[in-house]
Amino acid sequence: MNKQMLYDHYIRYLHIQERLSESEIKLFFSLIEEAKMEDSPQSITAVHVVECIGKYHPINSTSIAEKMGLSKASITKIGNKLLLDGYVKRTQLTENKKEVYFRLTPKGKKIFELHEKLHELEEQRFYRFLDKYSDEEITVIRRFLQDYSLDMESRLSRGITLEDRGYTDEDLGNSLEEEKS
Repeated sequence: MNKQMLYDHYIRYLHIQERLSESEIKLFFSLIEEAKMEDSPQSITAVHVVECIGKYHPINSTSIAEKMGLSKASITKIGNKLLLDGYVKRTQLTENKKEVYFRLTPKGKKIFELHEKLHELEEQRFYRFLDKYSDEEITVIRRFLQDYSLDMESRLSRGITLEDRGYTDEDLGNSLEEEKS
């Protein structure tokens, strides 16, 4: 019964988190408008690439891809768009002309700073939320989130299958048969 209740709350949390993420993205883009910035990156992923470059500059596409868990091709495409739109610039640190690094332009720094400020505010809100829990409870919550995050990352890295969800092909076939009846 407790596991079922926990699972139900988890599913509810996922749905609320999805809606909240959409709202936060809209908030971020509205703050960009309020800051009188003439334009902004067109996707939240591009904003996160700006964030990654701002934190780790100078950084190359391969390192950005690794830190963000995205393909190098995706980062190349986003990086080229950010370059074209004036948020980043390319630099070379060595004589190796193939090794290209990204840095933020002043325009990119504005996006980075605004995004960082929102993250700081969210972090403070999260800490205030955790104040109602004891240190022991926080230790259990931390362990759960760490373990579950590792499990999800593992499933993502090898690809999600029906077996990962505890289903067999036969179970799925039986479920579909029942729905048809």
